[in-house]
Amino acid sequence: MSASAAVGCGDEDETTTTETTTTTTTGPAARERTPASGDGRGGVRLRRVGGFDQPLYLTQPPEEDEDLYVVEKEGQVVVVDDGGQRPAPFLDLGGKVSTGSEQGLLSIAFAPDYQRSGRVYVNFTDRGGDTRIQEFRAEGDPPRVDLGTRRELLRIEQPFENHNGGLVVYGPDGLLYIGTGDGGSAGDPMGNAQDLSTLLGKILRIDPMPAAGDPYRVPGSNPFADEQGARGEIYSYGLRNPWRFSFDRETEALSIGDVGQDSLEEIDIVARGEGRGANFGWSAFEGDEPFDEGQEARDAIPPVLTYPLENACAVTGGYVVRDERLRSLYGRYLYGDFCVGELRSFTADPRPRPGDDRALGPTVPQLSSFGEDNRGRVYAVSLDGPVYRLDPR
Repeated sequence: MSASAAVGCGDEDETTTTETTTTTTTGPAARERTPASGDGRGGVRLRRVGGFDQPLYLTQPPEEDEDLYVVEKEGQVVVVDDGGQRPAPFLDLGGKVSTGSEQGLLSIAFAPDYQRSGRVYVNFTDRGGDTRIQEFRAEGDPPRVDLGTRRELLRIEQPFENHNGGLVVYGPDGLLYIGTGDGGSAGDPMGNAQDLSTLLGKILRIDPMPAAGDPYRVPGSNPFADEQGARGEIYSYGLRNPWRFSFDRETEALSIGDVGQDSLEEIDIVARGEGRGANFGWSAFEGDEPFDEGQEARDAIPPVLTYPLENACAVTGGYVVRDERLRSLYGRYLYGDFCVGELRSFTADPRPRPGDDRALGPTVPQLSSFGEDNRGRVYAVSLDGPVYRLDPR
């Protein structure tokens, strides 16, 4: 996805849909009563929670109830609490981050034991344009990152400015997942996505704690941990630019929004654990269509949804909504497109469901990302500046 400079400011205006829906619950009236999947037809408004400088991501530390952490492209992480935006940033990497094209401070992830350890992981492109995965520690009240605690886990050379991936997130297994693009340019000219000897065009999985003199550990359960010539960090491969991916907080299924080339954007969903060793097909396929006849993609998994690039530019992957307040979206995968900004959803299922994909109603210009807090509430992030929470109408 591409990014242009933007500055926003916050207030309390809202965007609303014009439809409401109701849905029933299934099963007995028991402790774990679960709503049925919604139909995606309205019933949602966008509540603005603040305005920021080119925001790219939103997250929340474990065990937090209210504070939201917003990642800004040029290197800062800003905190929003019940009093508004805090004056001092939680993290400031300004001057250490490249900000051209699709570069920048792209995401952060808090360790599961953050409240005790203060460990924070960041994914950014350095001044030379290469990807850096680094650990920092935060301390104080309110907490702030101490740059002197920097510890490098990974440096991945990027041959071009685009397709940096960018997400770093803890999975339900307590391991750290990292999305990397294929290295950029167009058409994967170096064949990185299908090459198991490179970290590019992949989703990686590591234990970020140092061990035996190494900055991190490769889990023995990774699919290529013992394969000669392959990088053991690889979890999934065959990806062009997995800008945003997520795990369903209920089913643990993996969903990926993979940015397309010339014709198709794609969304991939695999059930719990089935991302391990999964090949998503790029660059032998773009979406579900053949792309590079000279490239082989063994056992490629087709996407569950594609859409054409006629009036769009880059898919922005989202979340399977588990906020029970959003009845029409519950159990549906929410996503959008950076250029179109229209929020859309379909029933989250590893199998395609023709005709189930539909527009929700609201739009978010320059839709750069989605976010999810500890309550399962979902947020939409605009590179123009605003960040919105999806609330029931």
